[in-house]
Amino acid sequence: MLRRIHVGDFKLGEDEKKAITEVVESGRISEGTKVRDFEREWAKFVGTGYAICVNSGTSALIAGLTALRYYAHQSQELKIRNENPKKIITTPITYIATSNAIVLSGYEPVYVDVDIETFCITPDSIRSYLEKVEDPTTYFAIVPVHLMGFPCDMDEINKIAKSYGLYVIEDAAQAHGTIYKGKRTGSLSILSIFSFYIAHNIQAGEMGAVNTNEKEIWRLVGKLKANGRLCDCYICKRSEGKCPKMLSYMGDDDFDPRFTHDMVGYNFKTMEFQAALALAQLQRVEWIIQKRRENVRYLNEGLDGFSDILQLPKYDNNISYLAYPVIIKNPSKISRKKLRHELEKNGIETRPLFGCIPTQQPAYAHLYKTYKGKLPNAEYIGSNGFYIGCHQYLNDDDLAYVIKIFKDILR
Repeated sequence: MLRRIHVGDFKLGEDEKKAITEVVESGRISEGTKVRDFEREWAKFVGTGYAICVNSGTSALIAGLTALRYYAHQSQELKIRNENPKKIITTPITYIATSNAIVLSGYEPVYVDVDIETFCITPDSIRSYLEKVEDPTTYFAIVPVHLMGFPCDMDEINKIAKSYGLYVIEDAAQAHGTIYKGKRTGSLSILSIFSFYIAHNIQAGEMGAVNTNEKEIWRLVGKLKANGRLCDCYICKRSEGKCPKMLSYMGDDDFDPRFTHDMVGYNFKTMEFQAALALAQLQRVEWIIQKRRENVRYLNEGLDGFSDILQLPKYDNNISYLAYPVIIKNPSKISRKKLRHELEKNGIETRPLFGCIPTQQPAYAHLYKTYKGKLPNAEYIGSNGFYIGCHQYLNDDDLAYVIKIFKDILR
């Protein structure tokens, strides 16, 4: 029987089964104690004061950007900007959700080129772009993406942002536990977002989180994810007669803050099941990260002889790898299409490395003329990059099989 090597895998262990059973037996499946427990533990793991769960990583970025807009208008810092800055600098190489969230939050994404090895936007590309901008005050933020677990140069990005009066929002959806200069990604800006999609390092199926050290941003996200309702208490005290909103409206016996809305928001709430799964996996997160690192190292050592054809992922003990990205350095020897086809034929699942959003994604085709030829690294990666799995459930036999198939194809 043909061996199958999937990009991601999920195994329901005893801890996960127990966690799911506890939710079922509790009688509550909507947000409750499991969600609160995970938020507390995730904030502690990342190294931020607060974390708040939503139903996906995309929702996390939409809620985070929207909350930041409200926060900015309350802040004295906004006085140095125009009333309504609309542009956000970000990466052209990432899952399309990053750009979609920016657009759906009412902003215009602006793309700068990436580093060919780490796929991250670079301080030089950001600085070079901003130096040519006629009115920097029309820019709101920079959204760097720690793609495939590789961290962006946050120190320099934060310096640039500060000099231009911009916010920085980390998209750390694919970087659970990556270390940058002693700190975890997601703790290096005013807010960050994570995704716990089924193929990611912490697997909850569909769930996301916003992390921040700013209590006001945390409060705003909590309101926005519940359709902008007036309620903003972390734990509801209404049943105990201690609701601060109700106490402030004592003259109205029919007042209910759960159904009074002072913001236009979304329904981004999550469920206890996802949080329960994520909590169980968080207990062994260091093993998950380490096993993926070991798998990357194993594959790198086995494929080292093809360095003239393939760019293999840079190995680093501080990186929490989402997958195993490969760039074809010499398309004249083999095309991405052919290599992926041969790998798939032999049971090795592959995924393209997303594509350059403004020039290679149909949803953003209206930007093609603006960006064509201006993002050479991103366009090259988008045409020649793909990834395979390095997840924790792969064993040495699986990895040896992957190496053998690559060798059979490339020799």
